[in-house]
Amino acid sequence: MRDFFHYKNNYLHALDVGAEDLARRCGLGGSAPAESALADYLAATRGIRTERAMAGDLMRRFDPDSRTLTLNVVQPAETRTFQLACQVVAHDLGDLIEQELADAGLRSGPAIEICRISLTNYAAGALLLPYETFRATAQELRHDLDQLALRFQTSFEQVCHRLSTLQRPGARGVPFYFVRLDMAGNITKRHSATRFQFARFGGTCPLWNVHEAFAHEGRTLVQVAEMPDGARYICLARSILKRSGSYDTPDRRYALGLGCEVQYADSLVYSRGVDLTGPAVRIGVSCRICERDDCTQRAFPPVDRGFSVPRFERTIVPFSLKSGA
Repeated sequence: MRDFFHYKNNYLHALDVGAEDLARRCGLGGSAPAESALADYLAATRGIRTERAMAGDLMRRFDPDSRTLTLNVVQPAETRTFQLACQVVAHDLGDLIEQELADAGLRSGPAIEICRISLTNYAAGALLLPYETFRATAQELRHDLDQLALRFQTSFEQVCHRLSTLQRPGARGVPFYFVRLDMAGNITKRHSATRFQFARFGGTCPLWNVHEAFAHEGRTLVQVAEMPDGARYICLARSILKRSGSYDTPDRRYALGLGCEVQYADSLVYSRGVDLTGPAVRIGVSCRICERDDCTQRAFPPVDRGFSVPRFERTIVPFSLKSGA
């Protein structure tokens, strides 16, 4: 399923254009809060009543018999709005979603169901952050993520995710990668319109600033990093907290990473005062495939390299890599 989005360059034209037109019909961008506008649209066009309730870990439930959509009042307004958007696109763009799903050619049942959710989420993001309006505003604000979230009544994460999808032919935005990690370093979301590579299995590079974000809650960290292929990126990272609403249930903490190649850095407010041509942090994809010989934070040797362990000396990394395979 992730390969499907990768080969699509993380942009789905039919869904994006359909969502852009739907945003106008829903009255988004007007004086009314987005949550209210979407609830009113569902009521007027589908006869669906929206109610809010304390509902544990539920985010959204639709009862087709009573035509009732239940949202969890514990969730932030941005999350409730996104869940409303998911319901709207499921009704109004359902045929387009199913066509994209058929084109994906997925064979297993679970993959199909997960991809349907992902396509619905994509369309919901495109509805709340309509392509041309969002792209123009992002350029105007120099991709100030907090300002974009405030302007479009969305979350920081939703803005980051949407920026990674602005790849419409003839109207491309800055090509970003976007990643979300949990506290254990597991990648729970990854999208990229760049050459930046993510580890498919195992851990990620400890020198990447996305890991440091957990120690600086609420701050946006900026790093200039260089991958083994020589490509340099300006990397943004911030930790976010998703509250459970209960003392007995742990909150969820994630680190978000967003970045682009340094050639686009002038388009970002975060490049102000950053030396883009000076020394960069030399990061890799994962120790198991990283080719760097001199990293003092290497946890494992690469799978394609031999190594030796000196008997009479000890360095930070207790082995040295051999030059051949």
